[in-house]
Amino acid sequence: MTKNIIILGSSGSIGSQTLDVIAKINKNICVSGLAVNSNIDVLKSQIKNFKPIAVSVYDFSAYKKLKKWCNSNKMKTYVYNGDEGIKKLISIKNVDTVIAAMSGSIGLKYIIMSINYKKNIAIANKEPFVMAGNYIMKLAKTKNVSIIPIDSEHSAIFQCLNIDKKSKIRRIILTASGGPFYKYSNNFSNITVDEALNHPTWKMGKKITIDSATLMNKGFEIIEASILFGIDINKIDVLIHPQSIIHSMIEYIDGSIIAYISKNDMHIPIQYAITYPERINSCIDFLDFNKLRKLEFYEPEIYKFPCLKIAYDVAKIGYTSPSVMNAANEVAVYAFLKKEIKFTDISNIIYKTVKAHKIFNNVSLSNIMRSDIWAREYAKNLILKIKSIKQI
Repeated sequence: MTKNIIILGSSGSIGSQTLDVIAKINKNICVSGLAVNSNIDVLKSQIKNFKPIAVSVYDFSAYKKLKKWCNSNKMKTYVYNGDEGIKKLISIKNVDTVIAAMSGSIGLKYIIMSINYKKNIAIANKEPFVMAGNYIMKLAKTKNVSIIPIDSEHSAIFQCLNIDKKSKIRRIILTASGGPFYKYSNNFSNITVDEALNHPTWKMGKKITIDSATLMNKGFEIIEASILFGIDINKIDVLIHPQSIIHSMIEYIDGSIIAYISKNDMHIPIQYAITYPERINSCIDFLDFNKLRKLEFYEPEIYKFPCLKIAYDVAKIGYTSPSVMNAANEVAVYAFLKKEIKFTDISNIIYKTVKAHKIFNNVSLSNIMRSDIWAREYAKNLILKIKSIKQI
């Protein structure tokens, strides 16, 4: 049976690797639609190789250029623009799975839209789950839609839980590579953008790479894991594991542990998300235990990574606090990438924004979005104050 998919964020790291996987599978997977923000150079190549029914380009100027290119090259692919364009992709009748590979909170509305169209979701986009995970899961249950994780850690938990669904869980252990700074002993405020982007294990987009350097990415993952798998936040621990060979573990009440082990290659969890519940042959090199010299584990030092503590605290508070944390983090990370603030300012901005937030006890989608908008403005004002001090 052929699966028909669309990829939201096809020019990014996960989107591109998803297409690599599909090209290698070379059967029973049809790419019906692709969506990008503005990177039409990559999209042109994807259109040539996969011949989707339709594509959507969010940026209007890039959309016009791509449409002209498609017409001049007699491509049979429809070209759409903006929110309406993505809606047209999602509503393609025979599409059964949406790969949510966009970066940031913008993916929330498209995930909700996809669920309302009764499309299964393979999700790599953490931020929407941090913002509105309970809402998403409730809606998915109502619409009888499956949510399959793509992140290696959540894919690991998902697969381990499928092995033993009856035993009582003592805790989940999420592993983290530790990014470039888990052994860093210098002043964190002097960390440069280039240093923070120099991830030792994974090749990812800039925003998620910075989140990995601050361990906010792991903070997002503990919230996502709690919601995806219905696990109390107090039963989720984090261990730094630089080799990124063990992707996550589940410890049961008798002391036994089931661990998911594979090469640190995103093609594996992507392929599993696409082909689930089947497993098929993989085209990547298999893990060679004879070449493994050591597996290291370290407890994260919270004084180095305050974002991780903020995430735990916010998860326990709940309500609209996770949405505020996510919004403040996005604003702060992009300010750091533009060299407007220091590395250590990221966690300070998030902490101050979360602390100032007046929580909405009614966690409706509208209140989540109100909190998101408020937090962005508050964080931007904090950044303006930092910039004004710099200029004195």
